[in-house]
Amino acid sequence: MPFWAFNLKRKIKIKNKNYMKTIIKTAVLVSLVCFSFASVYAQSAKEKEMTQKAKRIISQLTLDEKISQLTQDAKGIDRLGIKPYYWLNEALHGVGRDGRATVFPQPINLGATFDPKIVRQIGDAIATEGRAKFIVAQRQKNYSMYAGLTFWAPNVNIFRDPRWGRGMETYGEDPFLTGTLGTAFVKGMQGDDPFYLKAAACGKHFAVHSGPERTRHTANVEPTKRDLYETYLPAFKMLVQQGKVESIMGAYQRLYGESCSGSKYLLTDILRKDWGFKGHVVSDCGAVTDMYEGHKLVKSEAEAVAFAIKAGLNLECGNSMRTMKDAIQQKLITEKDLDKALLPLMMTRLKLGILQPDVSCPYNEFPESVIGCEANRKIAEQAAEESMVLLKNNGVLPIAKDIRTLFVTGPGATDAYYLMGNYFGLSNRYSTYLEGIVGKVSNGTSVNYKQGFMQVFKNLNDVNWSVSESRGAEVSILIMGNSGNTEGEEGDAIASADRGDRVNLRLPDSQMEYLREVSKDRANKLVVVLTGGSPIDVKEITELADAVVMAWYPGQEGGVALANLLFGDANFSGRLPVTFPESTDRLPAFDDYSMKGRTYKYMTDNILYPFGYGLSYSKVTYSNAAVTKMPTKTTPMTVYVDVTNNGDIPVDEVVQVYLSTPGAGNTSPIESLIGFKRIKIYPHITVTKDFQIPMELLETVQADGTSKLLRGEYQIKISGAAPCKRSEELGVSSTAVNFKL
Repeated sequence: MPFWAFNLKRKIKIKNKNYMKTIIKTAVLVSLVCFSFASVYAQSAKEKEMTQKAKRIISQLTLDEKISQLTQDAKGIDRLGIKPYYWLNEALHGVGRDGRATVFPQPINLGATFDPKIVRQIGDAIATEGRAKFIVAQRQKNYSMYAGLTFWAPNVNIFRDPRWGRGMETYGEDPFLTGTLGTAFVKGMQGDDPFYLKAAACGKHFAVHSGPERTRHTANVEPTKRDLYETYLPAFKMLVQQGKVESIMGAYQRLYGESCSGSKYLLTDILRKDWGFKGHVVSDCGAVTDMYEGHKLVKSEAEAVAFAIKAGLNLECGNSMRTMKDAIQQKLITEKDLDKALLPLMMTRLKLGILQPDVSCPYNEFPESVIGCEANRKIAEQAAEESMVLLKNNGVLPIAKDIRTLFVTGPGATDAYYLMGNYFGLSNRYSTYLEGIVGKVSNGTSVNYKQGFMQVFKNLNDVNWSVSESRGAEVSILIMGNSGNTEGEEGDAIASADRGDRVNLRLPDSQMEYLREVSKDRANKLVVVLTGGSPIDVKEITELADAVVMAWYPGQEGGVALANLLFGDANFSGRLPVTFPESTDRLPAFDDYSMKGRTYKYMTDNILYPFGYGLSYSKVTYSNAAVTKMPTKTTPMTVYVDVTNNGDIPVDEVVQVYLSTPGAGNTSPIESLIGFKRIKIYPHITVTKDFQIPMELLETVQADGTSKLLRGEYQIKISGAAPCKRSEELGVSSTAVNFKL
């Protein structure tokens, strides 16, 4: 065969091969599109079928039966095959208050991971354990509180003030981080079936809830519309529109004069009309009663329940619904209003497959063996590792496992309560900090432990052998900080004089005096591990200690995770999800809901450790930020950056993307987080990472709450912490690129 003929034949084969590739790709694409359309159609048909079923059931209920379904303790209706159902259940970081379950790290820990993947895994694990527990409870005819599948989590309020005791329940101070992680949690919990739910998640507390616990039942808050739409609402919007969250919980306080659990502006205008929310709205517990007892908005319970239902509430956690018949008799509300309120509640139970027996639900069978299983334990350990933040290290860490003498001290070292936070479940396995440390060192290491100090009160004995023992060891590990006794919700924090809030961020004198004593005249090394769910005044602590670790409330595997990090079996990768201020005295008033001077977005000074900050055992640098594609309404902006691990061990680096808009710092934030990725980088390797930034993240919220794309010069900074003067002082690497729109 002539060469030209052979070559032509070869070209034809290649051309035909390319045609086949194109045909195959097209066929796959068409199949995917068809499958997508089929799925949407099937989902729509199922939704329509179940909606009609819910309406039929409602039409068969008597007035008394309808009213009985509007409270958290819904009565059973035997003639319709409907069992009793208690709506109230908790799953903030594991199935809560319902016996044995995996106790994952507190949400503030999860905020510190900057890791949506593991947060979604945790949501999925919680729902799986919750389903398994529900199946057992149903067999036992246990229809009590905390035995259902409607979990009142996540809490996506913004941790706008470090004195707020419940800040530990949130993912931190940034709306984008909070919304991203909250959405991941919701998706994990609710599952991926087009209709059925593995469990029903609930975004709370809607909205602008993050103020003093003492006044939450009576307070009225009036943030600017800019602050409302820029800070307080975005995470909820993400949960609704991206996460398809099934439930939203109203807050206690008033917003612009309306009770948040009975606000037409929030529950109907914004939530349902603007955002397209289809699920049910539940009040916080007792919030409807607050409408007349605390806020004095109405003169009776009957008026309160009528007002709340007509504003958009579906379910009351509380007792005021018992007056609903009075409200109807007084013509404050109609039975048709009740039917409207009941429909989303019936739909939620149909989606869960629990209103009546439903063999079509794919979540009917889960073995008890999944509860507290090894796979979930490993997820809890990984999340705890990823969440702990190294604030200081002068070289003492990592500690050699064959160290000769080691001393551990502090009441938190042996007490599992320091691992839990609040809204916790109960595990049959806890790894305390002392257990984790002792399990890590060599058998030739001399380890001793003494409590050393009382958490809140001063020691009564003027002789304390712990001080001399600490000074004599090669390394001392001091566990100090807060627990659920000193911070949390108003009725839980029994050692707090401010109903769980903290009027300042300083630790008790008992702790600080002990730290000062053990740090005097010593030739050894001192590692301080801080527990707690909120920022701590660490200025003096970092001056006295050789290393400082913020462990937060890391859950049942906290001890193992801490030991892995302290002894070098894992590298620190946690980042602060909240700013640690230098001084409480320079913060704005706690009950002032203006964002001026708050969080990294609006703080120009008083920053000790910035949002996004955290050390590791490696040195990471950033370079060559570039914008390679400008955004349109339908396509995102593409941003690239080179990230280099200059160290000798692998590191998980949290790469953070911040935006400054035209006029930043005047009527808009100084910087705003618009992207982040957790990436593994091996030693002495540079990786190039891209970020896809949708146009809506480049918009600036205006005074009236609307968003607008401004004309002018923008800057994107990519770094290892929020860009500010303090980050520069701490040696945080960053790179920037400017562009115009």
